[in-house]
Amino acid sequence: MTSSPSDQPKTVIRPLQYRDLEAIEVLATLCCVEDRSHYASTLVRQWQQIRSWYGVWKFLSFFPHPERQDFRIYVALQEQQLVGLIQVSPFNNTRSTWRVDRVIVNNHNPQRELLIGQRGIGSQLMRYCLEQIWEARTWILEVNVNDEKNLALYRQNGFQPLAQMTYWEISPERLAEVAAKDADLPNLLPISNADAQLLYQLDCVSMPPLLRQVFDRHIKDFQTNFIKNALNRLGSWFHRSETIEGYVFEPQRKAAIAYFCLEKSLDVTRPHKARLNVHPAYTWLYPKLLRQMALNLQHLPLQTLELASADYQPEREEYLIEIGAQQVEHTLLMSRSVWHKLRETKPLEGLQLAEMLQGLQPVGRPIPTRLPWLPSPLESLPSEKNSLQTDEETLLDNKDSK
Repeated sequence: MTSSPSDQPKTVIRPLQYRDLEAIEVLATLCCVEDRSHYASTLVRQWQQIRSWYGVWKFLSFFPHPERQDFRIYVALQEQQLVGLIQVSPFNNTRSTWRVDRVIVNNHNPQRELLIGQRGIGSQLMRYCLEQIWEARTWILEVNVNDEKNLALYRQNGFQPLAQMTYWEISPERLAEVAAKDADLPNLLPISNADAQLLYQLDCVSMPPLLRQVFDRHIKDFQTNFIKNALNRLGSWFHRSETIEGYVFEPQRKAAIAYFCLEKSLDVTRPHKARLNVHPAYTWLYPKLLRQMALNLQHLPLQTLELASADYQPEREEYLIEIGAQQVEHTLLMSRSVWHKLRETKPLEGLQLAEMLQGLQPVGRPIPTRLPWLPSPLESLPSEKNSLQTDEETLLDNKDSK
């Protein structure tokens, strides 16, 4: 027996407050215990970082800067109890594409419809963001391929698969073997705002047209202003990390053909992270770029290196398999537009108009027929032709009489 909508508790969705931090940390811990994936294992650590930075973010929100609206977390409450949260952030500089960073729902709540149906907590949180953030035209997210609950939630709310992502780990032993190889990397230059045009062109040519349209990146996405640069440096100092960026310049074509970003972790408990972007015609640069990153990690403690590859980058996956990298997680990159698959409730949908206006209902099914007093178009053609001929004969008679 299903309960009526009036019997279910009302769900209140509002922005994050400081009093919610402890309850959210407990909720994130429960999610990590249930889901033992790579994404879930880093969820608690990421939320602890958010909790530690909450005061700084709240202080900076009082000052006018472009990044003050980038940190958005909404929580769902039922009977003054936190039952779920959603975190979203803009993906590009123009804020036309937004990203769903995480959706956490309390699966131990007595309510059965937490993830399914229009009244589900997860669906209500996502629909709230789709309706409130009016500047977003496209939404993207990333979910583990084995996470059936969240996959069902995202598909129900209109998200479609865009690409498959694979996360890899390279052991310190493999990194030492790669660093021992002799490979020269020509024309390696540091990154600055003056190179934003080159990096933008490399980003456009290295991905399929559909992803390029969804991401909607521009030159400003590859530039950093003073405030963003200061926040990045402060975050690197707090997390004990160091970032190295560089790109390979092709002097003949005057274009960037490869780019790498290496985040060196000085904390032994956290692995190193890397991002790669290589022109499809210069895939032979993968060994050279990886050797360059391995050389930068030689004087640090032995730690693994994490990086990702997409299904439209087969050369990168083949090279990572060749050097003995281990696959950590498979995820699905999904996207949706705000203009489709968002079912809205009509204002008069709950009223029984058919019973109230029975006298206005048709007695029988109407049959489309031609009205009897109007001539058909085929019948009117000869009469019009005859009238034209009569007018011409009248004009000729008048001319002859004159």
